[in-house]
Amino acid sequence: MSEAGHGWSSTFPVFHAAEPRVVRGRLQDFLPDVDASQVRAWDDSIPRLQREVGESLDAHPDAAQYSAILEYQLPLEFRRPDVLLLVGSAVIVLELKGKEVPSQADIDQTAAYARDLRAYHRDCDGRPVHAVVVPTRARGYAGERNGVHVAGPDAIDALIANFSDARDRPPLSAEAFLDAGAYRPLPTLVQAARELFTTGTLRDIWRARANTDPAVDRIEKIIRGAAEGRRRRLILLTGVPGAGKTLVGLRLAHAHYLDDLAVPRADGQKPTAPAVYLSGNGPLVQVLQYQMKQAGGDGKTFVRDLKGYVQTYSRPRAPVPPEHVLIFDEAQRAWDADMVASKGHTDRPQSEPEHFVQFAERIPEWCAIVGLIGTGQEIHLGEEGGLALWRKAVEESGVPHEWEVHGPPPLAPLFEGSAVAFVASRDLTLDTEIRFHLARDVHPFVDALLRGDAAVARQHVAHLAGHDFHLRMTRSLDVAKGYLRERYAEHRLARFGLVASSRDKDLIHFGVRNDFNWTKNVKVGPWYVDGDGSPVSCRQLEEVVTEFAAQGLELDSALLCWGSDFVREQGNWSSEGARRYRKGSLVRDPHRLRLNAYRVLLTRGRDGTVIFVPPMTTLDETWDYLGACGIAPLG
Repeated sequence: MSEAGHGWSSTFPVFHAAEPRVVRGRLQDFLPDVDASQVRAWDDSIPRLQREVGESLDAHPDAAQYSAILEYQLPLEFRRPDVLLLVGSAVIVLELKGKEVPSQADIDQTAAYARDLRAYHRDCDGRPVHAVVVPTRARGYAGERNGVHVAGPDAIDALIANFSDARDRPPLSAEAFLDAGAYRPLPTLVQAARELFTTGTLRDIWRARANTDPAVDRIEKIIRGAAEGRRRRLILLTGVPGAGKTLVGLRLAHAHYLDDLAVPRADGQKPTAPAVYLSGNGPLVQVLQYQMKQAGGDGKTFVRDLKGYVQTYSRPRAPVPPEHVLIFDEAQRAWDADMVASKGHTDRPQSEPEHFVQFAERIPEWCAIVGLIGTGQEIHLGEEGGLALWRKAVEESGVPHEWEVHGPPPLAPLFEGSAVAFVASRDLTLDTEIRFHLARDVHPFVDALLRGDAAVARQHVAHLAGHDFHLRMTRSLDVAKGYLRERYAEHRLARFGLVASSRDKDLIHFGVRNDFNWTKNVKVGPWYVDGDGSPVSCRQLEEVVTEFAAQGLELDSALLCWGSDFVREQGNWSSEGARRYRKGSLVRDPHRLRLNAYRVLLTRGRDGTVIFVPPMTTLDETWDYLGACGIAPLG
């Protein structure tokens, strides 16, 4: 991935006066591997752009200070908007398409360029950034579609005049704009893990830092206090899906200050890794470890499987855990004693929280358990006990007087009347979604949709669309696949794939292989990490992952195949069509597990979600309901 780059940058006067072949030569030098069709497109478009810039110079004296940037490669990415125009204090993103009418994928691709500049470019924060699709075979201004302007090449000068009136900020300079450090996109979880592994740090993303730093700082203070006072702490960090809980956990697991706080063990040596990141989410562990292998390591010291950790340290005469900080991902999904016993992971009928409290008490002098808590994501058997298991574990520990629990104020009632002190801190909740770029209403939208409030859901969809998070639906799987392939054709790093519920029985008849016999063979590491060259990459849109392999992970866009296991019937949700659980006696509320499964599936896409609703009469009411929620048909 290039740090920065562009094919051409100059003021309007210089661009207008340049020989078209000179401009094209610069672009070819920058992108020597382009095919003949791209060269022809440049030869066609460069003179037109120069003409429009010349008309702007004739009409507006200020235009002499404007700049044109062609083939700007977004730093740390492969994407390249065709043209950026810096017009006064505003930015215009032009995406040229050799057609008369742009497709929905063209519209959404261009909108994403403008959105990401607003979200992650230092100089675009608070400035107008306008997205324009230019179908080169069209003429005139064709209006707006989903917040994106559609205009033929002849209308560009008028757009420059209209958009350059914002003067509340100093004019943008091309030199400052092109600084490689000015654009810092939010990495996916997998990208962030690779950066932490290879560099020991995470890129400075000012928008994400603003939302997660208070929690990171608060946890550091609590851990330092535990080390200084020789005490034990349970720290509960809550957050809505996509708010950055896992990023906080990974940053904490690799915090350098822990090295200074570690206590030498019996051999006189300090632990080489004072913290461990543990996850019961097997697919998440596999994906992160696969990515670490790609980066040159084995990944096992970076993230470990929680179940294996329990097995190792709960055996009779087991060694003392070498860490001081145990980070428990998705702590609300900890297994209860019945589930632990049924899996035969230990000889003792105890819940996972009870095991962890016992592990922590064997660690010399001080320790901290950090529980990362998502809301409404219990989808496995044995996960329905919730956070009450953690209260029971610390209250019944060997040294309850050494424990103190820290968490956000909403968790205080859970510990009311407990012998263990609870300290509330507002910093220990992450309530702002950062996975979804500028969009902030994804979680409230999904909550409204699942509780049956179509009117509220529709309001959220309108707001999300205004921030370029798009929800679309279709009854044709081929239409959905075609849209995604076109949408991300020029974005090699993008990951998009099929997701579906594990309990559905009918999708397989429509080419969606979501039954257990198919999904058990999906290698989730390559599915999430590999690109176009891999036959098992998610980008092939062939193999499917269910809620179990999707939870805790993310895609740029998800193609959610809606199943008959969760449908609208007479105005309510029904899960009567769901495939039954073989261990039904362990399920306390199967309908809630279905609802939570769809909550997970609906929140996997960073750019948005395309929903395929099979053309079955049993799903007609579901299709109508999704439309009433504001989700637009695709096609």
